[in-house]
Amino acid sequence: MAKVEAAYRAGPGSKLSVDIEFYDSLKEGKAKRTLVETVNIPIREGKAWQVPAGHIFRIRVPEGPQVGDFNMWNLHDPRERMWASRTRQLQRAHVSTYDRIWSTLPFLRPMATIIDDTLANYGQDEQGGRVHDLLGTRCDPYVNHLLTGEDFDHHCHSNLVRAVLPYGLTEFDVHDVLNIFQCTGLNEDDKYFMKACPAQQGDYLEFFAEIDLLCALSCCPGGDLSVDLWGPDAKDPLATCHRLEVEIFQVDPSALEGWCEPKSPAYKGGHGLKVPSIDWEEEKKRLK
Repeated sequence: MAKVEAAYRAGPGSKLSVDIEFYDSLKEGKAKRTLVETVNIPIREGKAWQVPAGHIFRIRVPEGPQVGDFNMWNLHDPRERMWASRTRQLQRAHVSTYDRIWSTLPFLRPMATIIDDTLANYGQDEQGGRVHDLLGTRCDPYVNHLLTGEDFDHHCHSNLVRAVLPYGLTEFDVHDVLNIFQCTGLNEDDKYFMKACPAQQGDYLEFFAEIDLLCALSCCPGGDLSVDLWGPDAKDPLATCHRLEVEIFQVDPSALEGWCEPKSPAYKGGHGLKVPSIDWEEEKKRLK
């Protein structure tokens, strides 16, 4: 069967193409970097942190396999936030090195670029599972109550809500996530499945911040997802939970020579809407 080409392709000269040489030059051991902050995320909790443009942040598994649900906003305007569905289209459903996380309309620009991934070689397993998932979204107390009739306050959605409140954001700002270290796919019935997380102690996913960012991460209450969360075999996966850690690095300015923050597409069409002009002098006369 002939291969079906992707709808959005990053050919030579494409706006979707990535300067691999530049991003490779930022990896550990190549560009001088300084650790400026470490954020510890306890099990079944969430934390938010800021990352200036041109910095690197690493999300890592310091103890054992664990899934993390990730959100991201423009630090100065949270209306610009990561757009999971467009990122699926422009990049792929499971992201890795050189993939970029794109922002919502009308901004539509790379917010962060993945520059390193210790699970990059996982590929696709025998069941079709892949890691770092944009297919699904966060667990939440609403669907949990729908399926079980019970309330639980430490789902990823709730963890993210609590994490962003100090930054002036609310539940309405929490959005579809990047499921970091999560292994998922679509089965033969085209239905979403989750597998046990393959990440091991020390594994990480590393990002370059293209703009000033506010990030948030939930340490999923499902732990490594090796235990059924719903259904007849469901049980509490507490024993599979491990903390997560975020490291934020400042990069030596010399390594960023020639780099600049990405710009939004310069669309000025107004969506076909025509705004009527007002003759203010005539309006003043009319109102007298």
